[in-house]
Amino acid sequence: MRRRLFRLIVSLSVIGILLAVVDLRELAARLRGADLRWLAVSVTGIAAITCLSALRWTWVARDLGLRLGYRRALREYFVASLVNQVAPGGIVGDVARAVRLTGGSDLRRAAQSVVIERVIGQVATLAVLAVGLAVSLAVPGGIVWPWWTGWGAVLLVISAGALIAWCGSDTSRSAFFAPLGSALCGLRQIALALLIVGLLSFSFYTCARAVGTVLPPAAFFTIIPLVLTAMMIPLSIGGWGWREGAAAALFPLAGASAAEGIATGIAYGASMLIAALPAVVFVMWGARVPDAEHLTKPS
Repeated sequence: MRRRLFRLIVSLSVIGILLAVVDLRELAARLRGADLRWLAVSVTGIAAITCLSALRWTWVARDLGLRLGYRRALREYFVASLVNQVAPGGIVGDVARAVRLTGGSDLRRAAQSVVIERVIGQVATLAVLAVGLAVSLAVPGGIVWPWWTGWGAVLLVISAGALIAWCGSDTSRSAFFAPLGSALCGLRQIALALLIVGLLSFSFYTCARAVGTVLPPAAFFTIIPLVLTAMMIPLSIGGWGWREGAAAALFPLAGASAAEGIATGIAYGASMLIAALPAVVFVMWGARVPDAEHLTKPS
């Protein structure tokens, strides 16, 4: 309970600081004049991402020797997405999704399927970001990066290497993450992961357009993935605060104002929440799938 309260306080504190230093008139004007058509495109894109992520989950589960029907995966993914939007930490829905998948009978493999599916998405995002930064730094134009950007990229690579080493330093951790390597080598997983990352960036970009901001093409592979990466920080509720803070800090590099960045972050957060609302339908109507699509060991 204390951790949840702390995360709530962190989100509210970051948002409060941002509101104290930003031009509130510009921020309010951006939000009031938001183009609902662009927001509708964003919501549609985020809903499509949920559908594709559910498909990725079924692939991972089957690779682990589990059978998970797409309809059930879709229902569980929408419910988990909504819970992650309103619960501190951003992973409560995923934990529940693993537990509900097996009913606790084979929690290890269920947890593997959920964790590996999420990690594939994060790896794809970081890979796109790394390539985007490298190209952007090598071919100047569009974004004026501060001098420390190169060192930041090096630190990111070192951190990723340290995390990989940590996962392999213990036998149990190594066994838990072992299926990740084969999943990342699968062409269909790679193609799906890149498609999802592209839709994520596009959905955020449409939110920027909704509040009247046009970002340069380079931002699609650099600034936007960086903002989305900031949402991974677990000290928040649904990424609120960190997302807006990252956007406020990074948008000026692309010629936009901090207020535009915050407005885009708020629009994106609202779009994510709306896109997850189909979960309410699943819960209210008690959507069920045939027992054959529940978790079973293939014969």
